[in-house]
Amino acid sequence: MESMTRWTDDRMDDLKHQVDELGRRMDEGFAEMRQELNRTQEMIIGLHAQITGLHAQVARLSVMLAVAAIGLVAAQTGLILTQL
Repeated sequence: MESMTRWTDDRMDDLKHQVDELGRRMDEGFAEMRQELNRTQEMIIGLHAQITGLHAQVARLSVMLAVAAIGLVAAQTGLILTQL
């Protein structure tokens, strides 16, 4: 009976070691995942900044095109009025 108790104690110690090792590996894995998520978040923030800048450039270009179109219409209207 004593050998059975000792075997169980040894086995429990081995199991505890395995569980501790599994916990350590899980902690390392979660730390790696957090790092990867942080890098991904930084990339998304950078892309957001680029898209915001692009949106501002498109808005400025749209205004410039509208002003140019108005200028062309005004110039054509002026030419037509001078010919009348």
